Amino acid sequence: MSNAAQQKDSSPPAAAPAAQRTAISPTRAENFPEWYQEVVKAADMAENSPVRGSMIIKPYGWALWENMTAIFDKWLKNYGIQNAYFPLLIPVSFLAKEAEHVEGFAKECAVVTHHRLEKGPNGGLIPSPSAELEEPYVVRPTSETIIGDAMARWIQSYRDLPLKLNQWNNVMRWEMRTRLFLRTSEFLWHEGHCAFETADEARADALHVMGLYKKFFQDYLAFTGYDGPKTAEERFPGADETFGFEAMMQDGKALQAATSHDLGQNFSKSLGIKFQGRDGKEAHAWTTSWAYSTRTLGGMIMMHGDDDGIIMPPRVAPIQIMILPVVKNESESGELMEFCNKVAEDLKKAGFATQVDGRDMRTPDKMWSAVKKGIPVRVEIGQREMEQNSVTFVRRDLGRESKTTATVSAFMAAIQGVLDDIHNTLLNRHKNFTAANTFDAKSTTEIRDFYTAGKTGFVRVPVELLNDQSLNQFRKENAISTRCMPFEDEGRSVLLAKSY
Repeated sequence: MSNAAQQKDSSPPAAAPAAQRTAISPTRAENFPEWYQEVVKAADMAENSPVRGSMIIKPYGWALWENMTAIFDKWLKNYGIQNAYFPLLIPVSFLAKEAEHVEGFAKECAVVTHHRLEKGPNGGLIPSPSAELEEPYVVRPTSETIIGDAMARWIQSYRDLPLKLNQWNNVMRWEMRTRLFLRTSEFLWHEGHCAFETADEARADALHVMGLYKKFFQDYLAFTGYDGPKTAEERFPGADETFGFEAMMQDGKALQAATSHDLGQNFSKSLGIKFQGRDGKEAHAWTTSWAYSTRTLGGMIMMHGDDDGIIMPPRVAPIQIMILPVVKNESESGELMEFCNKVAEDLKKAGFATQVDGRDMRTPDKMWSAVKKGIPVRVEIGQREMEQNSVTFVRRDLGRESKTTATVSAFMAAIQGVLDDIHNTLLNRHKNFTAANTFDAKSTTEIRDFYTAGKTGFVRVPVELLNDQSLNQFRKENAISTRCMPFEDEGRSVLLAKSY
């Protein structure tokens, strides 16, 4: 890695020449945050809802999330996790049992205080004064307390341990500034909550699941990053230790892609999760929690997108192959569509997510639609291809220069390798980008010089520099946070970055 004094430019790719058409405006170089919003819109993945800070996930975006959850849910079950479901509303008294926890979430809580509406003086609806709840409920920001309450009933003996639970659900944290997928008041995630007999088992669980996240991100979402413990200031409220996975976006900012928490006995003591030990004595369980959310989906877009839209990693893509019939006259359309559908059916039987775009619209418009949606392989079939029993295909990651014509049988034999190569290309691009934009700094002066020069990226510094109060004041003034202490550095360094 290069020294902060000799770093490379970590800004987004340069703007395209004026004559070069791009599907997304503005480009990444012109306005990266606005580019992201336009990419999500162009791919028809999500939109803002009438509920402040919440989003509507449209079918294409939902299909991507379904693919991600299906893969990871299977991994969790193979690890021995059981899925369950717990209430959306959590009594305020439950959060109050864990002082540090409630302090960490108090400013983000949405609170339900009434159970009935009535007509107000101006004809509108207002909470009925006679229907105030005896105890307010919080719309869950996370479920440690309510799941811990159930664990306290379900666990009586060491024979009931380990208890390893997970739920796929929604949560609410009242965000002031929202952005589709990346930061919304309501978002989707999975949250695992486990209880163990010993501290070593709990720590091993937290680390094991962090390893699953790292493998999932690399093997399916085609991105990499740094994993390691969080600093005390970034630790989950109530945890003994938090492990995070930090990934870099194309603008050099960090995104926390997943977290895994070793909660020690903090929640078990406050919530009464006790068991009779092997020695006959009463003991408190050791608990963990962990999660990734829909913000990971947004991060994937920001990592892999270009100025034409999303580039979908093939292994989670809702549509891996889009077939475009190139119809030049109506007389040939029926036979051509039949040929396209036959190719699509053969691909589906072979296990590939394939669609034929048979919409009544111009072929260039269909092509740009597939590009903006990031569909990994676009297949174009016209009269010539049909007569030669062939297809012409283009890789989304490489663009028009990858255009290739092959017989149908050759394409069928090669397509898995093509999709795997797209995945590897995206992964290697992100690995190289992350490495090129991770910088080493040995002093507070070097850190100041880096950020005052307008640079972005990860800055890796000796962990003892966090004792420098002038550096901490500079970080506060410039919204620079600690991300994690990478495992690869064995606790000797910490990453600094601006983040989402």
